[in-house]
Amino acid sequence: MLNIRDDRQMRALTGLSQAQFSRLLETFKCVYQEMQSIVYEVGVAAGTRHRKPGGGAKGKLPTARDKLLFVLYYHKVYPTFDVLGTQFDMARSKAHTNLHKLIPFLEQTLVRLGVLPHREFHNPDELKAALDDLDEILIDVTERAYRRPQDDATQREHYSGKKNATP
Repeated sequence: MLNIRDDRQMRALTGLSQAQFSRLLETFKCVYQEMQSIVYEVGVAAGTRHRKPGGGAKGKLPTARDKLLFVLYYHKVYPTFDVLGTQFDMARSKAHTNLHKLIPFLEQTLVRLGVLPHREFHNPDELKAALDDLDEILIDVTERAYRRPQDDATQREHYSGKKNATP
């Protein structure tokens, strides 16, 4: 488990100050409890639930603080699952499972706080509405190799003017 000593270390490992982390944690706890109670009710209704909430093994991330720290650490540092598991004293497969279980809780928390940016637009009008207040937009892109068509006329349409890339 990570032992965070000060605000500088908290920022380095999560991207947040300790005060920001504490504010996020309060909402995360509420969202986690609400979503878990829904899962519990669905399990009871389906007849697949065998334990009461809180029953069973506690796992390596027993508190909401541990869960939030785990998912924020992953998004800030982006380690392999081997490294993530080692940092939080769990197997890489369990690190993978825990991460993908916790990401929806973090997303819902950010939605509730109104700080999750739009990631998907269904038409150009939605994009224009989201960008309406901005004066300038910077787009970061990466150029990728493109297999040129063998047909001469089609090839000329796709020619960029650049020389062949060296392998």
